[in-house]
Amino acid sequence: MAQVLQRRKRRRSVDGVLSAALRYAALGWPVCRGAAPSSTGGRACGCDRVGCPDPGAHPVTATWGLEATTDPETITRWWSATPDANVILPTGRVFDVFDVPAGAGVMALARMGRAGVRPGPVAAVDAQRYLFFVATRSPVDEDEWWSCHLDCVPESIEESPGLRWHCRDSYVLGAPSLLPSGNPVAWIRPPEEDPGEPALPDPITVLDVISDACEEFPAS
Repeated sequence: MAQVLQRRKRRRSVDGVLSAALRYAALGWPVCRGAAPSSTGGRACGCDRVGCPDPGAHPVTATWGLEATTDPETITRWWSATPDANVILPTGRVFDVFDVPAGAGVMALARMGRAGVRPGPVAAVDAQRYLFFVATRSPVDEDEWWSCHLDCVPESIEESPGLRWHCRDSYVLGAPSLLPSGNPVAWIRPPEEDPGEPALPDPITVLDVISDACEEFPAS
């Protein structure tokens, strides 16, 4: 009986990941498959890299940027073949993501609420990081922006300690991807369009609040 319940629980989890990937695609958000946490002892990530530096939180292939898609048939085929795969959301296409320490994220949300600033979609990663989804930057402004997974160490930038900026050539984990801790990425504010409002907020407006919160509540 216990094995049956475990299989049912796993099936619901797999169905949830596929359904989430299809919902993202319906929003126009490209997705691709991510590595899953390891199910065997001694390793945190299910990939074949010994000592993976980002367990359960990276794409399964190096060509993820080309593979990312909104095609429902492709997405269904992917997760039917690899049902344990996490969901990777490439940034710098439809949206960018401000990735901040959880304490700064909570503070920023509270300040936005008091100021009447709409934060847009927000997700939590293992109670350690908050992800703020904003409209992507214009290509003409590219020199003013920096992105994770490129050539910077964002935590070293004095003006916004702890802030990671995901834009071109970067990505984030999408809910309900499973982390090595056993916790899923979870939406605090899901990506639902509000009538009469843009789907994603202006990045500079959100950044102003987030930067102040990061200065006052940096990562420990």
